[in-house]
Amino acid sequence: MPLTADRAKPAVPFGGSYRLVDFVLSNLVNGGLSRICVLTQYKSHSLDRHITTAWRMSAIVGDYVTPVPAQQRLGPRWYTGSADAIFQSLNLVYDEHPDHVVVFGADNVYRMDPQQMLRQHIDTGAGVTVAGIPMPRRDAHQFGVIETAADGVRIADFLEKPADPPGIPGKPEQSYVSMGNYVFSTEALIEALKVDAGDSDSVHDMGGDIIPMLTSAGDACVYDFHENQIPGSTDRDHAYWRDVGTIDAYHDAHMDLVSIHPVFNLYNRKWPILTSPPPLPPAKFVDGGTAHGSMVAAGSLVVGASVNSSVISHDVEIREGSEIVESVLLPGARVGRNCVLNRVILDKNVVVPDGCEIGVDLEADREKYTVSPGGVVVLGKGQRAE
Repeated sequence: MPLTADRAKPAVPFGGSYRLVDFVLSNLVNGGLSRICVLTQYKSHSLDRHITTAWRMSAIVGDYVTPVPAQQRLGPRWYTGSADAIFQSLNLVYDEHPDHVVVFGADNVYRMDPQQMLRQHIDTGAGVTVAGIPMPRRDAHQFGVIETAADGVRIADFLEKPADPPGIPGKPEQSYVSMGNYVFSTEALIEALKVDAGDSDSVHDMGGDIIPMLTSAGDACVYDFHENQIPGSTDRDHAYWRDVGTIDAYHDAHMDLVSIHPVFNLYNRKWPILTSPPPLPPAKFVDGGTAHGSMVAAGSLVVGASVNSSVISHDVEIREGSEIVESVLLPGARVGRNCVLNRVILDKNVVVPDGCEIGVDLEADREKYTVSPGGVVVLGKGQRAE
């Protein structure tokens, strides 16, 4: 919040030109998996619209990316969890008759070739393979953690935010954190969902219920994300993954993009992040307008202002004398004359009148705006600064 006040998190704009959902869809399509259903429920209009307008696959070979809203096929109720969402949508699986089903989360920033994970899944014969990213043990308590058997592949336990995360065999100071990405053998998935649907004590969550069920049956393996090799990647951005579930993480991920040597490189054309850009002219800088260490998207206008270490989305206007530092401006934002924005996120269509200073006095900002624990100031969609 407030970026999700009016939209589902996968529809939140990111990186100047994208939505968060573009990252997982790009990974799947680049990896040759192109029959994709996006299960939606919460404030899904902008997500549905983006998918239907930006993600048009070749129907002649049967490819598609389609949003699937909660259809209440099993009664007058919405999805009660991620596992229930898939259970209620099993008609999609039955229609396609796949040998395997890939279930990926839609709100993280990363590059990954799912085919490499699928190959390991087939080789091990597991019912489910869970993508895990090695992380320092001191930080892993914030996530779902995978404890492996001695072989480092078979999952022995799946722990939700444990106080003392288990280490990785041979790497005791690291833990496997679940990325929320799974590959299932179809039969194992359907059986687990049916059992879970009949359990009145379950919250019907993929990570909280389905994966522990298959783990207890000895039918779950981990895939080490660090083993995933992406064409065009470098040592610096190899195995990059960000869970942007907080304002600070969202802001930090944008700062990763504009570092001198990007921690996450959007310019890797061998594994592009795909989307459908709006039909806008190039960005324009006039009357001494400048941008340093920044990304500025199409249609934006910087007039006699300075932009530093920031990400400016398309169709943004910044007027004379204003200074933008370490900030993220989403589409349609308007910044007047002689303003200062320091570590600020402006959602779509925010208006900042002449002379406003935001991110300079955080105590004053807290009375009017959202301020994150890390000191990032956020103005919600369509808000007018004071």
